[in-house]
Amino acid sequence: MNSEGLAFHYSLLIFSVMGKKLTAVLYICLTIALLAGSAWGIHALRKREAHGLFVVGKAPSFCFTDQHNEPFCDRDFKGKIWVADFFFTSCPTICPVMTTHMVAVQNAFPDNSIGIASFSIDPETDTPEVLQAYAHEKGVRSPHWHLLTGKEEDIYRTANEGFNIYAKAGNTPENFEHSGLFALVDTNGNIVCRKENGKPILFYDGMTQEGITMLIEDIRKLMTNDE
Repeated sequence: MNSEGLAFHYSLLIFSVMGKKLTAVLYICLTIALLAGSAWGIHALRKREAHGLFVVGKAPSFCFTDQHNEPFCDRDFKGKIWVADFFFTSCPTICPVMTTHMVAVQNAFPDNSIGIASFSIDPETDTPEVLQAYAHEKGVRSPHWHLLTGKEEDIYRTANEGFNIYAKAGNTPENFEHSGLFALVDTNGNIVCRKENGKPILFYDGMTQEGITMLIEDIRKLMTNDE
């Protein structure tokens, strides 16, 4: 075999060895990635099983203005457990009960460790100044309870599409329609809930003491799981 043939032969041999080494490296990397993914999945599953709550889905993104006339967005709750509801200050029916119950949720955690987002469905009336007066009147004391106002279309999109909590505008306070449900969001930004009789309740009844008791219990479950 001449020198050119030998060079070609050795080149093929080198490429063959290199190819085997590359395949081995890729195989090792793939194995490590799969193991890491499996470990993460098991960890996430154990976390979910630990608090025993059902994950409904991701909470929506939003950016509105709070009662302090400061911008507030969902990302400002990052790493925090929080509760959401939809109300308006001139509501003559269910809102006073909802707000009283939300104050009870606030007071159950005097260290201000949870967040609360109350979205006004009458943003034209509920300016930051109006929300501030309402907050003072109703006993809102936590720095992490944000009463929010903004563009009407964005508020209603957040309610009906983001949280799937019903809200509809009206011409008078009596004609507004909305749900009295509270949504619970975990530190990962997931809407979560307990199961009753094997079925997820999805949201908590903000109109009843039973619903508030369940909500407070499940917030504490989340807190214990995050320790």
